[in-house]
Amino acid sequence: MKLLTAALFSLLVMTLNAEDSSPLYQIPLKTIDGDATSLKDYKGDVLLVVNVASQCGLTPQYKGLQKVFTDYKDRGLNVLGFPCNDFGAQEPGTNGEIKVFCTTRYDVSFPMFDKLHVKGKDQHPLYAALTGTESPFPGEVEWNFGKFLIDREGRIVKRFHPRVTPQSKEVTDAIEAALQK
Repeated sequence: MKLLTAALFSLLVMTLNAEDSSPLYQIPLKTIDGDATSLKDYKGDVLLVVNVASQCGLTPQYKGLQKVFTDYKDRGLNVLGFPCNDFGAQEPGTNGEIKVFCTTRYDVSFPMFDKLHVKGKDQHPLYAALTGTESPFPGEVEWNFGKFLIDREGRIVKRFHPRVTPQSKEVTDAIEAALQK
């Protein structure tokens, strides 16, 4: 009986540790207000990670991102916006300016993060993980509003081209599937 109890305890510990095992959860991040955080704060949620910009032809996607967030947040979806100035200098503002723009122009209420690099020599570790050779969808982000869907266990399950809108059937079907698991 003692051996069985020890084996069950070991299995429980391994299971609990496995829940935190996603490398994505371990990457340090900062909110748009400068507070330390990580994706671990969203563990158990389905995440739509998007590199965003305020002066891009695709900037109106903020409206769709907010709509998707509003429609699915009560079921466990979080949209996470990561401002980026890597493409055509289309996000030149400070974090404060970006936050004001998003909230006043598009009523954004989903979490926004510190401006970062999604490619190049200063690529943030989050995007190195999302796009690197170990990712199921490797390759550089092509432009602003590239989207990655992460399941409740912290696994990258889908990647969407920047021109695929947040409310498209392709995106909403993938969100629905991830929320059902």
